[in-house]
Amino acid sequence: MRTGMELTSRIAALIEPSLLAMGFLLVRVRFGGAKRPVLQIMAERPDGTMTVEDCADVSRAVSAILDVEDPISSEYVLEVSSPGIDRPLMKLDDFRRFSGYEAKVETVMPVEGRKRYRGRLTGIDGEDVLITVDGQDYRLPFPLIGEARLVLTDDLIAASLKGTLLPPGAEDVARVAAVADAEGDEETIDDAAVADEPAGEKTA
Repeated sequence: MRTGMELTSRIAALIEPSLLAMGFLLVRVRFGGAKRPVLQIMAERPDGTMTVEDCADVSRAVSAILDVEDPISSEYVLEVSSPGIDRPLMKLDDFRRFSGYEAKVETVMPVEGRKRYRGRLTGIDGEDVLITVDGQDYRLPFPLIGEARLVLTDDLIAASLKGTLLPPGAEDVARVAAVADAEGDEETIDDAAVADEPAGEKTA
């Protein structure tokens, strides 16, 4: 039987390529609940938006993939949502991209005598997350971080309203779109070349 982490990692690997191709970023996958398990998919567009229609599109795509792959043996409820402004920080690069903003971080075991931190992110150094709390700098090993998310502050809201708060991985969608466009251009060129070729003589 898969552990919760193994299952969510498996599901993320199954659905992320399709979501990227659709123009969405996968933010988080969670699965839990005793009586009626819930599979939570958190996604967004590269500009940080996520409409009701977008959620419906992602839900249909994820359902189609999971119906075929069947990674969950029991019945479950699928929920698709956006991360919101005070988004969770899931990847090491998230902490670099949102450097300068306030965040709440909880580690799975004490680091320098504490497990909970609320302060300003100052970037990353190797595998360590750097955060300043009440004027004191801390280095938190990324593998020890259990939960982390941005704190809803005036600075965060202002950046979001200005459209300057791009989500992590936004360039991944742009890269996928660029590749798709390039492949489409190549097919168009190939089709034109074939159309321009003179018909060859048939030989017996």
